[in-house]
Amino acid sequence: MPKKEEENFETKLESAKAVLETLMKPDITLADSVKAYEKGMQELTDAQAILENAVLKIKEIKNS
Repeated sequence: MPKKEEENFETKLESAKAVLETLMKPDITLADSVKAYEKGMQELTDAQAILENAVLKIKEIKNS
């Protein structure tokens, strides 16, 4: 996996973890929790896409 994708993947996961910590705060408002949830889900979706792309590249390398 190229260094840039690794950093993006790691950054996305760290961001999702930060969102989870925000959601676990007892004083978060409903509106803020919905916004945080949306952001967290987007970060996880992006990380999944990066991971799937890496898997495809590995399969291409194995098959060549």
